[in-house]
Amino acid sequence: MATTKKATSSTAPATRTTARAAAKKAPARSTAKKSTAEAASSLAVKSDEEPWTTAELAEVRDELNQYADRLRHELHDAEEELAGLMRDAGDGAGNDQADVGSTTFERDHEMSLANNAREMLAQTERALARIDDGSYGVCESCGQPIGKMRVMAFPRATLCLSCKQREERR
Repeated sequence: MATTKKATSSTAPATRTTARAAAKKAPARSTAKKSTAEAASSLAVKSDEEPWTTAELAEVRDELNQYADRLRHELHDAEEELAGLMRDAGDGAGNDQADVGSTTFERDHEMSLANNAREMLAQTERALARIDDGSYGVCESCGQPIGKMRVMAFPRATLCLSCKQREERR
């Protein structure tokens, strides 16, 4: 029985030591942003495509930033409109059924717009983060390059064409 305890106690520290050693050997992710030229050259492209140029990456980044700003403005407007509708909803005293129905429809519509803007903003910010960490243009499903033309047409794309088609068939 002493042998079992000894074997158990001797393997546990070795496992922890091995885990620490593996953690030390793992490459550390740099939190500093890469320069645009470094980021452009490190992005994945299909074998028949030219590598990303600094100008192309800057164009995509600018487009994403402009889109994010527009979405933030839309989200702010939708939230203000929604707050006004919620404030005016009250208990419905003096409103007939048509007024209450109309107010409910407007409120639901504004909530839908706000939720859509939030989702699109999250996708846009995620695309910007993927540019910064070097994973932009890589399919999140299969790990293959998405394709430069697809990404330039739809900068928030996270799936290659075949994976997107497979997802839509489900």
